[in-house]
Amino acid sequence: MSFLVLLLAVWIEKFSALRHRVQRDGGWLRELHKLEASPRLASHPWLVLVILVLLPVALLGLLLVVLDPVAYGLLALPVHLLVVIYSLGRGDLLAGLGPFRDAWRREDLQAAGHVANRDLAICADSGEQLLERVQAHLLWEAYQSFFAVIFWYFLLGPVAALSYRLLALAEVHSQNPAVAERAAQLRHAFDWIPVRLLAASFALVGNFVAVSRVMLHELLNWDISAAQLIEKVGLVAGEIPAPVVGPDGINSLDRIWELLLRAAVLWYAGFALWTVLP
Repeated sequence: MSFLVLLLAVWIEKFSALRHRVQRDGGWLRELHKLEASPRLASHPWLVLVILVLLPVALLGLLLVVLDPVAYGLLALPVHLLVVIYSLGRGDLLAGLGPFRDAWRREDLQAAGHVANRDLAICADSGEQLLERVQAHLLWEAYQSFFAVIFWYFLLGPVAALSYRLLALAEVHSQNPAVAERAAQLRHAFDWIPVRLLAASFALVGNFVAVSRVMLHELLNWDISAAQLIEKVGLVAGEIPAPVVGPDGINSLDRIWELLLRAAVLWYAGFALWTVLP
């Protein structure tokens, strides 16, 4: 059922507006800010995460335990699908890059800097640095929005996928630095395996030798963040040249996206093979 859910999730994400109707975080974020503002919980960040992350995923696990034996698990299928769709990243990654791509193609660095700050929350001191940060943004967002979620779903089910997304929301939107720090620590643990698996996938669909050189030093490095690792590996795997203004710079973003698509196909082929093996 896991592979079927992943196929349906991709189809819905590409051809349906259901994702935008499911991914409504307003109620959860209001509870997050309410608990953070509570005098009794302000100094207990772990308790905030227990209430807002552990409790929802425990309820989800209980629901699945009840539904799985019914009708050969068919009643659990919609729950799996909705949880996976909710757990995917927010927004449309390619659409968000559109204004920046247009400005960069026109070689309008001022406009490119403005739209990058407005749409992507990216600032830079120079045009070359700006493009490098947009490239890193593309790699990181594709990883955390898609690859990390489908990895944990396929490995441990919807409970793990939902846990990852709730921790990501807590890290990004928390107004309490202690809560954000604890969420980031847990998310770092969640990222350790899938980001290295994606790096290995980049080696298979990109420049194997260059990726191997990077991973030789970083494979067991606990301190490097997932964002830093995926940026280093993605750029060398795609053989991305030095940043330049104009259409050639946009071509580097296209090459990164093609690398990500090849890695996604490889992952789905691996999932399919794992599913059919006895």
